Amino acid sequence: MSTDPEIARLAACGVVPVVVIDEVEVAVPLAEALLAGGIDVIEITLRRPAAMAALEEVARRVPAILPVAGTVVTPAQAAQVRDAGARAVVSPGFSESVDAAMRATGLPWLPGVSTASDCMRAVEAGRLTCKFFPAEQSGGVPGLKALSGPFPQLRFCPTGGVSLANLGSYLALPQVACVGGSWLVPADAVTSRDWATVTRLSREARAKVAELR
Repeated sequence: MSTDPEIARLAACGVVPVVVIDEVEVAVPLAEALLAGGIDVIEITLRRPAAMAALEEVARRVPAILPVAGTVVTPAQAAQVRDAGARAVVSPGFSESVDAAMRATGLPWLPGVSTASDCMRAVEAGRLTCKFFPAEQSGGVPGLKALSGPFPQLRFCPTGGVSLANLGSYLALPQVACVGGSWLVPADAVTSRDWATVTRLSREARAKVAELR
């Protein structure tokens, strides 16, 4: 596995909340709610116009949490998230141009893989911690086990269909560093500013991780 301290921190947490933010003003209280539940990492996906500003707010105002930029799919976004304060980056797939841009930023990058060809490209590039995405649709635990056979040097963060109900099956695999999921931050909880629910779900997830480690 990568020796990057940021990736080690993702692995130590065990669960990475994948967050979609529509309003910048919810970013800080959302991050604080995750922290209150024992989760000290947050992946803010670039799926909404507010994402970059939200990432910057979290990086500036919540220093106890590790800000990760997700859904980075173009080389230009690599520099943008670095400037916004991201300390690690996740993508849904692998691209040589994004790989080159990420090297220029100096930030650790978890590219997305779901096939043997994806894994070969990641290994060739020296990217040894990858996002397995979409996890459940790509075969779930059996699919990940099959991919790991020819690529024992890779470690994964399965994301996509992962929940409290099945995260244990993934974390039980030695090749899994952590899991990612959106269930920790339900859209309705964010809309209603129900931070207590986010904290409760975070505590449940961290307790499950603790049981398995």
